[in-house]
Amino acid sequence: MAELLTHVLAAYVLLTVASWGLDGLTARWIPVGMAGAVIPDLVKIDLVVDAEVIEGLLGVPFSYTPVSSLAGVLVIAAGITLAFTEARRRAFALLVAGGASSLALDGLRMFADGQASFWLYPIWWRPPTPNLYVTSDPRVTVAAVAVSAGVFLLDRYVVGPAG
Repeated sequence: MAELLTHVLAAYVLLTVASWGLDGLTARWIPVGMAGAVIPDLVKIDLVVDAEVIEGLLGVPFSYTPVSSLAGVLVIAAGITLAFTEARRRAFALLVAGGASSLALDGLRMFADGQASFWLYPIWWRPPTPNLYVTSDPRVTVAAVAVSAGVFLLDRYVVGPAG
């Protein structure tokens, strides 16, 4: 779960800093982008409902893998956007931005073969990764919490009163 927390906090940091310069991005909309950061991690639903069960119910081959890709983020964000009654374009854009930030962080992870996962699906190209971190490393989560706390304090006490 540390990876999920890191993804959500990274989206918070990026969107909060972006809100300092964008008029339409208010504090009300930042949680929408943070929720978008969770979309690629929905692939972990496989731990609860096995893909073979879904195959049996649907009668066609099924895999959760595309959920953790750019195409998966776009499709799921579009589905979630239908629940909004106002500003659907803004909601969709923020959901996709959160999901894209999560995919970008995943692209920096360490993989044994030096290639990132298929997050550009349906393009079956695995881009090279700089192998910056391991998802189980607690220092990544500590750094994400520290940076997000700093951005929160800046937003609350420095930027907030002026803007």
